[in-house]
Amino acid sequence: MSTKPGSDNKVKRSSQGQLILYHGMKLSTMVKLLKLKPSLRWSRFLRMALMPGFGLYNSFWAGVENLLYGQKIRETQLAGPPIFILGYWRSGTTLLHNLMTLDPRYSFPTLYETIFPWHFLSTETINTKLTGWMVPKSRPMDNVEVHWGVPQEDEFAICTMCLVSPYTLPLRPFDQQEWTRSFRIEELPEDDRKLWDETMTLFMKKLTVRSGKPLVMKSPSHTYRVKALLRLFPDAKFVFIARHPFDVFNSAKHLRATMIEENSLGSPYHPDAEESIIGTFNEAYEAYERDRSLIPAGNLAEVKYEELAQDPLREMSRIYAEMNLGGFDEVRRRLEVQLKDHKEYKRNKFQKDRFWQQQVYDRCRAFYERFGYSGPEQEQSAPAESSAGVA
Repeated sequence: MSTKPGSDNKVKRSSQGQLILYHGMKLSTMVKLLKLKPSLRWSRFLRMALMPGFGLYNSFWAGVENLLYGQKIRETQLAGPPIFILGYWRSGTTLLHNLMTLDPRYSFPTLYETIFPWHFLSTETINTKLTGWMVPKSRPMDNVEVHWGVPQEDEFAICTMCLVSPYTLPLRPFDQQEWTRSFRIEELPEDDRKLWDETMTLFMKKLTVRSGKPLVMKSPSHTYRVKALLRLFPDAKFVFIARHPFDVFNSAKHLRATMIEENSLGSPYHPDAEESIIGTFNEAYEAYERDRSLIPAGNLAEVKYEELAQDPLREMSRIYAEMNLGGFDEVRRRLEVQLKDHKEYKRNKFQKDRFWQQQVYDRCRAFYERFGYSGPEQEQSAPAESSAGVA
């Protein structure tokens, strides 16, 4: 990570201990993981030692699940157009996902289902009861409550199932090319693109078998993939959430350090994080601007995090109206109850670095202008902070 001032925010450790994202893989995927030549360190030995056992366990139950549900999964069609939440990391996608999934007409992937995607239909009911104590009470990058049943981003499952995902970053935190290559699905080699297509479709079919409802999916990575998602799901709906770029920058830097620390098998060193975040933030915005015209009329809504946090009922009502979702009056009561919880989150505060504040403004000016955000001269008097309800 850069040694410039402001880059040394302390990483908070969670209670997940030696359990990491990659423990949800089958043994065959773990072998594929080794071919990526991950960074290894003796201090992460227990994480590595647990992998073969988890790999065998997941492989066994994946086989059982295929026998029990394979045909049903293959024959299943999605219950309705999925909704994909878009926005760069720490833009407020978690808050928006939590609010959208309060609607009982929709379903979503849970934390358990994204960590153990190969066998959740067979094991979720029992395992979540037996292992709930193993889950951290809150996320290490903020104070959002965590348990096996919370809505979670599908990118965890995609990474666990096929490794065509930016969440290989903790394996090689110094390798920018490996991290970003799966942003551009349409530019991947044919085998990788087909693998991603099949994995995404399989996971969503499994979720549909479980719930029988339309799905609300969330992954910041999907911001780059609108064209690929429309190819698979032509009737899909999208909600894009924007947030002040410098707030995103500070919080994303903290998120990256935390994710690498919590899931790496080797050195957590990740140089030039600031440059990487600015570059990939711009790439996400450019991809979204390029491809949003492909989305059919009435299937896209946009919201600013600041306005959603200030008046959630108004903004959610507008999103429902713009996408013709209907039924908002039925979910208003649930929203009103949940909003009280979101207001109680403790916020992470970050040191304001004027060098990077100016850099973000200069290099992300198109985003500032598009969404009406102020530049550094208006920001000097207030400390940057990150809502714990943001992801």
